[in-house]
Amino acid sequence: MVVTNAVGAAKLAGIRDRLPALKTIFTIDGAFDGTVDLHQALKHASSDLTPVLTKADDPAVIIYTSGTTGQPKGALHAHRVLLGHLPGVEMSHNLFPMEGDRIWTPADWAWIGGLLDVLLPAWHHGVAVVAHRFEKFTGEAAFQLLQDHGVRNTFLPPTALKMMRTVADPETRWRFQLRSVASGGESLGVELLDWGRKTFGLTINEFYGQTECNMTVSSNAAVMACRPGAIGRAAPGHTLAIVDADGRVLPPGSDGNIAVQRPDPVMFLQYWNNPQATAAKFIGDWLLTGDTGCMDDEGYIRFVGRDDDVITSAGYRIGPGEIEDNILQHAAVKMVAVIGSPDPQRTEIVVAVIVLNDGVTGDDRLKREIQDHVKVKLAAHEYPREIFFVDELPMTTTGKVIRRKLRAQVGEWRKLGDAA
Repeated sequence: MVVTNAVGAAKLAGIRDRLPALKTIFTIDGAFDGTVDLHQALKHASSDLTPVLTKADDPAVIIYTSGTTGQPKGALHAHRVLLGHLPGVEMSHNLFPMEGDRIWTPADWAWIGGLLDVLLPAWHHGVAVVAHRFEKFTGEAAFQLLQDHGVRNTFLPPTALKMMRTVADPETRWRFQLRSVASGGESLGVELLDWGRKTFGLTINEFYGQTECNMTVSSNAAVMACRPGAIGRAAPGHTLAIVDADGRVLPPGSDGNIAVQRPDPVMFLQYWNNPQATAAKFIGDWLLTGDTGCMDDEGYIRFVGRDDDVITSAGYRIGPGEIEDNILQHAAVKMVAVIGSPDPQRTEIVVAVIVLNDGVTGDDRLKREIQDHVKVKLAAHEYPREIFFVDELPMTTTGKVIRRKLRAQVGEWRKLGDAA
C-alpha cells in the first residue's frame, strides 16, 4: 500500500502496471482513478490498538540515501534508531526540550533529517511540530513562518540558510524568538555562522551524520566552545575516529575517513537487497562514512568533504567547503558549488559554479573579481581557475548539490569551450 496525495497518485498511475505487489493507494485528497480516500477509510477502521512486541534490532524503517554520489540506496534501520537519535537532537537544540519549545523544519519528512532529526524526537518529548509545505521555499517565507508560528527551535539545512541569507535585514523586518537553530547535511562555513549570530542572536549548532548512521556528531553552543571550522564532537553514545584505508585509527590532526564504531544505536542494519554495498561500507568494526575529516586532540571534528568531492590539484588535496564559504562572502553570490574537473597538467583544477543574486550580471570582469577575492583570503592553489554562472544548481530533493551531475555538466561546458 501507499499513502500519498493527488500529485503522488498521478505519478503512480503511470507506472502501476510495473508494481504487481501494490494493492491499494490511499490519497489524502479524496478518491479518484482507483484510489481510496484515506479519511473515509479511517472512519471505518478499528479503534483497537494492540502494540506489536519488537526488539531493538528488529527492522523498523527503510530510508533512502540522497543520491549525491550515486544511485540512492535503501538503508534499513532498526527500532533502536529513534532513541539513538535523541542525544544528538538534544545537543544540537541547546538541551532540547525546554518549556515553550516548538520546532519546525523545511526538510521533507521522507528524509532522515526531517523524520528522525525533528518529527519523531519532538513527538517523543511531547513537543509541538509546525508542519508546513511551501509551494516554493523562499527566505522571506521562512522568516515569516518563524514569526507567525512562534517557532523556538528549527533545523535549517545549509541550502535553506543560504537562501535566507540573501534576505535584507531580517532581524529588523520580522520578530522571531528562536532558542536554537541546528544545521546538518553539509558543513557550514565561518560566513554563514557569523550571519546566523547577527540574524538569530545565537550560534547555529552544526551536527553531522548520514542516512546510514545519523546524528553521531553534534555541537552545542550552550555547553561547549564553538571551534571555527569544526562541526562538533561525538554525541553521547557514539564513538568516532579518523581512520585510514585499512581501518587504522590515525593520530590527532591527520586527515582521513570519518568512521563510526559498531555497535552503535543509530547504525543501519544493511542496505536493502544490496549485500555487496553493505559489506563495502565497513572495515572491521568501523563504518566508513565516505567523508574526509580531521579530529583534534579534544575530539573536535573538521569536515573536509566527501571522498568523491575532495579535489586533487598539483599535488594538493583541497576540500570544496572552505572555498565555497569564501565565495559566498562576495556580495554578488547567492549560491555556489565548487568541484574538481580533470586537467592534464594539475590532475584537476578547481571550478566554481555560481548562482548570482537577482539583478547581477555575470561577465568576465566579475569572474576575475571573484577569483581575486579567493586569492586574497585562501592559498594560491585554492582559487577557482574556471567559473561558470548558472540559474540554478542541480539539487536532490533534500537540498544537497548533486556534484556528480555538476561534474558532468562542467565537463561538457569545458569541451564546448575548447571547441570554440
